Amino acid sequence: MYGMGGTVVTTEAERPAAHGESEALATLHRVFGYDSFRGEQADVIEHVVAGGDAVVLMPTGGGKSLCYQIPSLVRPGTGIVVSPLIALMQDQVDALRALGVRAGFMNSTQDFDERRVVEAEFLAGELDLLYLAPERLRLDSTLDLLSRGKIALFAIDEAHCVSQWGHDFRPDYLTLSLLGDRWPDVPRIALTATATHATHQEITQRLHMPTARHFVASFDRPNIQYRIVPKADPKKQLLAFLREEHAGDAGIVYCLSRKSVESTAEFLSRNGIEAVPYHAGLDAGTRAAHQSRFLREDGLVVVATIAFGMGIDKPDVRFVAHLDLPKSVEGYYQETGRAGRDGLPSTAWMAYGLNDVIQQRKLIQSGEGDEAFRRRASAHLDSMLALCETAQCRRGQLLAYFGQDPDPMGCGNCDTCMVPPETWDGTVAAQKVLSTVVRLQRERGQKFGAVQIVDILLGKRTAKVIQFDHDQLSVFGIGQELEEGEWRGVVRQLLAQGLLAVEGDYGTLVLTEASGSVLRREREVPLRKEPKKPVTSRAASGSGSTRGERKAKAAAAELPEALQPAFEALRAWRAEQAREQGVPAYVIFHDATLREIATVWPTSVRQLGGISGVGEKKLATYGEGVIGVLASLGDAPGTTAPTPGPTAEAAGHGPDDDWPETDAEPEPEDWV
Repeated sequence: MYGMGGTVVTTEAERPAAHGESEALATLHRVFGYDSFRGEQADVIEHVVAGGDAVVLMPTGGGKSLCYQIPSLVRPGTGIVVSPLIALMQDQVDALRALGVRAGFMNSTQDFDERRVVEAEFLAGELDLLYLAPERLRLDSTLDLLSRGKIALFAIDEAHCVSQWGHDFRPDYLTLSLLGDRWPDVPRIALTATATHATHQEITQRLHMPTARHFVASFDRPNIQYRIVPKADPKKQLLAFLREEHAGDAGIVYCLSRKSVESTAEFLSRNGIEAVPYHAGLDAGTRAAHQSRFLREDGLVVVATIAFGMGIDKPDVRFVAHLDLPKSVEGYYQETGRAGRDGLPSTAWMAYGLNDVIQQRKLIQSGEGDEAFRRRASAHLDSMLALCETAQCRRGQLLAYFGQDPDPMGCGNCDTCMVPPETWDGTVAAQKVLSTVVRLQRERGQKFGAVQIVDILLGKRTAKVIQFDHDQLSVFGIGQELEEGEWRGVVRQLLAQGLLAVEGDYGTLVLTEASGSVLRREREVPLRKEPKKPVTSRAASGSGSTRGERKAKAAAAELPEALQPAFEALRAWRAEQAREQGVPAYVIFHDATLREIATVWPTSVRQLGGISGVGEKKLATYGEGVIGVLASLGDAPGTTAPTPGPTAEAAGHGPDDDWPETDAEPEPEDWV
């Protein structure tokens, strides 16, 4: 395959065998319990083990962490991992230690004595990996410490934080170019789950990595079903979605403001769904407690602003829901990618409506930044709106945005593929809306928002219509062929197509340069037909089996009913182990590993060692316990052919309370 900027990335068939690769494969099997790499992992690891710099784009759940963990174990010295996720470092280190990897971290949560112990371990060569927040690299004491030890590599995780146009910009990342200047012979690897071509190039430039080799994996996550529904009563829509499709599942719900986060979490809790809020307005202790519960408990829902989620390594997040429109496709992809890291079927669900478009346009106009910034923000929003309004495959639109070729036949696992939306010639309807805006401005010198425009078209004599004599306009009542929701859909799509614009603090509608071509009948306006009711996955799937369904079922490796008791018994045993050790359950074993154990039903520790995801350390620690659980259930029910296990996966893994949360105010060394 080819990397960004024309860099050639060799394929598996082209790559010559190397000692480093053999050692890397041995390490993969011994430590992580997998027999083969997947995707671009082998290429990346071989390159870094040999001492080369790399810039890596892999989707969430694609196994980025192994790309620096394996080289850190193979190369002499300690791998230094720069990560913005201070609140998650303990969990990352716990997961590695459970595998027998000597890992540590240094951040402001530790006292002096704890940091001294980690420093001594590093200097003595007793650490395979050391996690640091970018802020620590501003300290001379940290740089001096690193200069006195042996460094295997520098891994810069969440590298999109270096981009000032990115959705998670972190100013301290701009100083990381010093790593290459100060340690020119130490390989560096920059990793991110989402970046456009422009952001990818900016990462390379700002980190001073001109000779880095670029690796771009597929952005496709076939196990995630993408769905966007018209917003009616979003909280009730969310509740129905959770009850009908994800009862008892863990998931994340994103809202734009702190107030909506609090009210949504309270609404879900009141209706029997265990949910907790998460936003930067909560004290650090509450945020940490809620995050810890999410990682360690089954079935908890976190309702959050964008302050939550990056670096969350919980593999069994079954859904990510949005009650407000994300600012960009990058942000949306990053957030939805937190679902289904284990490869099992998951849902990315969003409720989207007219007010989302108006609010985001207002935020861009009223926000800080120069004209260039507003233009870039508008371009990001336009791309997000195009994804929402498309009548084509949503997955294809996502892949095309990131410069990858979509399947021309569609994915079969998004709402527009499962139930293709109807389109209609909305030219006349668009002319009626635009004419109403023109009449108000030219005849009355007035500007109004969408509600008033729709009321005029429907011929509603509301108090506001009567107050301004709008029932005397020639356009009053000319739109009774459509219902109110349909007219709101027309206005929303005109905004998305740039045929209407939002102006001022009150979100009034005005014409654009493109409006004239519609009024003059020089341009047709195709529109999506508004569905009468939101489509659920059950209704959308029908009785046939789509390609997307087949992919999802293959990923799920669903167990026969006779093996379900064994799987549940293993989950219960795992939960007990996790509680005793104070770690998330997935640190013990992932669900995919437990499924394979239940399927193969090993009767000895030796047989258990052949299961994917069971490395030497875990075999020694948990082998007897697992065999004991199966033995307590008696003989395996029937003879079931083993299901192939997964290949390698990541081990590491406004002025008031209702103003939308932004990502522009990171809290030093307490940022999540």
